[in-house]
Amino acid sequence: MRLLIIEDDRDAADYLVKAFREVGHVADLAVDGEEGLAHALDSQYDVLIVDRMLPKLDGLAVIGTLRGKGIETPALILSALGQVGDDYLPKPYSFSELLARTEALARRRGSREETVYRVGDLELDRLSHQVTRAGDEIVLQPREFRLLEYLMKHAGQVVTRTMLLENVWDYHFDPQTNVIDVHISRLRSKIDKGFAQALLHTVRGAGYMIRDGK
Repeated sequence: MRLLIIEDDRDAADYLVKAFREVGHVADLAVDGEEGLAHALDSQYDVLIVDRMLPKLDGLAVIGTLRGKGIETPALILSALGQVGDDYLPKPYSFSELLARTEALARRRGSREETVYRVGDLELDRLSHQVTRAGDEIVLQPREFRLLEYLMKHAGQVVTRTMLLENVWDYHFDPQTNVIDVHISRLRSKIDKGFAQALLHTVRGAGYMIRDGK
């Protein structure tokens, strides 16, 4: 999932970003309502995690503004005010509960966005984090999963190094390392090795593409 966390408690926010990234999700951070609104207007997210009380613009105002502009991204509101409901999570909370609630919101949106990607006999389940090819499970590290998820989301299209750095590694600059090449090589060995039909292709001078070659 790609998440936006809008939380002004910096310790709590940094903890959430780190925890979500460790389980393989992409998490962006905004520390006030205005910054959060700008992020949510500029980028597409699966779920917004919004603190109820925020500086500059409170959480409900952020969500109300987005809804007024036709943006229906599911939002989970973190609140110390005691509200209850599917879209509220009272403080204090455990990360496991937050993760479960966030994934439940993403599933509710599933009718509008695929939760399972398929390319040939390769399948990736975005919610269970299971990957199979020809019915056999493939075990991926979190970063490998994010890389494959992004490639499969754009199946049949060239994905550039810049796109991968920004969307899989959260870099907005080129670190001038071979990190992408290393992970592509590892991923290719896991999803293509032993199969007659390769799915992951290098497009020389452009980037990478995953496609069914049939």
